[in-house]
Amino acid sequence: MKLNEIHILTNIGTLHTFAGGPRRGIKLADTSPILNGAIAWDHSGTILSVGTKDEVRKKFQSENILWHDAGGRIVTPGLVDSHSHSVNAGSRANEFVMRCQGMEYMDILQAGGGILNSADKTRLASAGELVEIGRENLRKSLSFGVTTIEIKSGYGLETEAELKMLRAAKTLARTQPVRIKSTFLGAHAIPREYKKKPDDYVALICNGMIPAVADEKLADFCDVFIEQGVFSVEQGKIILEAGLKYGLKPKVHCDEIIPIGGTEMCVDLGAVSVDHLIAITDKGIGKLAGSETVGCLLPGTSYFLKKPFAPCRKMIDAGCLLALATDNNPGSSRTENIQWILNVACLYYGLKPEEAFSMATINAAKAIGMDDTIGSLEVGKMADFVIWDTDDLNEIPYHHSVNHVKEIIIGGELVSNNDQN
Repeated sequence: MKLNEIHILTNIGTLHTFAGGPRRGIKLADTSPILNGAIAWDHSGTILSVGTKDEVRKKFQSENILWHDAGGRIVTPGLVDSHSHSVNAGSRANEFVMRCQGMEYMDILQAGGGILNSADKTRLASAGELVEIGRENLRKSLSFGVTTIEIKSGYGLETEAELKMLRAAKTLARTQPVRIKSTFLGAHAIPREYKKKPDDYVALICNGMIPAVADEKLADFCDVFIEQGVFSVEQGKIILEAGLKYGLKPKVHCDEIIPIGGTEMCVDLGAVSVDHLIAITDKGIGKLAGSETVGCLLPGTSYFLKKPFAPCRKMIDAGCLLALATDNNPGSSRTENIQWILNVACLYYGLKPEEAFSMATINAAKAIGMDDTIGSLEVGKMADFVIWDTDDLNEIPYHHSVNHVKEIIIGGELVSNNDQN
């Protein structure tokens, strides 16, 4: 875009801005809509004005305006996938078949499958292969309306392999349009070579991996899978505190299967998010509701593993800040389709579509510490938005398993145009 150009999108049926910051409780259903809306942005991709068509037009009389027409469709902020494992190697379709026949996820992990299976394959993959795998995953995520994504490591479980994954994510951040936040997840599982000495692996993470990650500035967050049979609350705290010393903010898997106090400890530690929460206790809900930590819910994982769903409505009523994400990973939620996640969340959490969208936009942006720049359509934020091929927000989760995206704009630039719509 030229330096003096101003772009204005008009003829928006309803502009769902999600303005006003992250949402809790009854405010979760407020999309801050503007009928017959318009949005203006400059050459840097920064939003200059949001309002009705007439309000925005009156502010700009320049001859260097480029007009865009939404055709009466709805517009929302770009979707934010705040929990994904989009860089890894190898398929685990065989484990899917095992689960279909009744084998439990944790049994597969304890038998050397699961995360350890992916770690074997990821260790063998080249850096270039991981970049290309990640690029294809991100292309699919983008096609469904994701403009910002968090990518975790965690399938290396040794220093060089973990660094290789994070370097791949860093390369992808430079070479494709989706915005990326990176998370170090060396504490995703205990590798086979440390099965009988897990505290030694914790020491390696703290004294070897974390300093190396920080030295190359490869991650924004440090994550731990705090779960019975994986990492204890005590081990998790040691790792997260080590990460904090190097500027890596906590972002944690916890209370997925057995509640062992992970949510409570992580909230006290100031975690940016606590994720999964299928088995969260009333005490954990109370702790989360009284904090700025976001509970990131992953309904695709419950669906894929045939597990209970997190008590989402109970958490909303308690006042928790909640987000939605795909948990796209090779073992327990193999999907880039965040639109399908909205459908599952509406059906199995009992959400209104507006609530689901709040959780996948402004609240998800907070879950990765970016709610000041993305997640809503407001003056001063980035012009990241989706033009949907419908005039009704409800249509997107209702008509599931199809792609409702018409166009995707990131930083004011058209990056995807679904010509079939």
